[in-house]
Amino acid sequence: MIGARLMPTYARLPVTLVRGEGCRVWGDDGTPYLDLLGGLGSLSLGHAHPRWVAAVTDTAATIGLTTNLVTTVPQAKLSDRLAAITPVDDGQVFLCNSGAEANEALLKLVRKRGLAAGRPVVVALEGSFHGRTVATLAATGQPAKRAPFEPLVDWIRFIPPGDAAALVAALAPGDVGSVLVEPILGEGGVVPVDTEYLRTVRERCDAAGAVFAVDEVQTGSGRTGRWLALEAAGVRADVVSLAKALGGGLPIGAVVARADLAFGPGEHGSTFGGGPVPSAAALAVLDTICAEELLANVIAMGTLLRQEVARLAPAGVVADIRGDGLLCGFRVANTTAAAVVQALVVRGVLASTAGADVVRCTPPFTINPDEIDEGAKALAAAFEDVA
Repeated sequence: MIGARLMPTYARLPVTLVRGEGCRVWGDDGTPYLDLLGGLGSLSLGHAHPRWVAAVTDTAATIGLTTNLVTTVPQAKLSDRLAAITPVDDGQVFLCNSGAEANEALLKLVRKRGLAAGRPVVVALEGSFHGRTVATLAATGQPAKRAPFEPLVDWIRFIPPGDAAALVAALAPGDVGSVLVEPILGEGGVVPVDTEYLRTVRERCDAAGAVFAVDEVQTGSGRTGRWLALEAAGVRADVVSLAKALGGGLPIGAVVARADLAFGPGEHGSTFGGGPVPSAAALAVLDTICAEELLANVIAMGTLLRQEVARLAPAGVVADIRGDGLLCGFRVANTTAAAVVQALVVRGVLASTAGADVVRCTPPFTINPDEIDEGAKALAAAFEDVA
């Protein structure tokens, strides 16, 4: 059996994929699938986009891994680009390999500053998800994910998202060094955080002298039709984490922080972080998003998918439709998201779950109206199948 030696870490779909092109993938039996899974939001340009392929192959044929004891042109260009497009004052960039690593670095940055100021506590949101390393798991507001590994760190304080009074109460003791938010709770069910609340967090952090830290691993790099989802609130962060869509399918993460928060020599590191090939891939992603006007397409296609599912889905099955851009969540009633995802596989579509009752779609930014129509019809039929 293929994959028999892999740890049973994932609830894998009964599919073995061998090839992809654009928003389409093929199984080892020749079956085609519409890919609304999109590498859990990482496959921003789809499979085998020519710009991305050229950047990766040209760089791989030019230079291999050098480590961070020297600088390479791709990583220097990428850091400049990220600092320019990320709304963080005087941003400094740390490059790593994943979202969990980006959030681990973010937590180290805010923890260092908090300890120095005598405010060691990090406030995070209930329902949030920041990763599976020890510190990022400790900051994840989902008790079931933390429980098998507790006790973890003891300097995280959780509050309900959107509750301004709870935020004020959490800051009241004067021991909070930072507040960490996801603008949309991705693994928590694709739950958008109200923009007015995000503005309140910014204001309260300023008043308390706390750092406003934003996890844009799932929502950033264009996923919502903006470079950051936070831009919808019209505020700036002090430190931001990025990953997923940034690499277009290669592993890369980044932290963009105010210069006064940045790591100094020896305080953090990564052997593979910001390697020439993933950095070139990320640059190709950013270039292609601009050249092909994909931010506008993300907004248009995400809106169309949510509208079409709302129009086509059978009554009583979809309890709520959520999201922004091409981060779409469909909360189901009287069934499970996993059952819908399995029904979608039978109908030639790949998607994922975000909690027990939310079907999540994170397709490539290049998806077109015909593919959206196909996906919406398959979703409606799958909802009917499990109703």
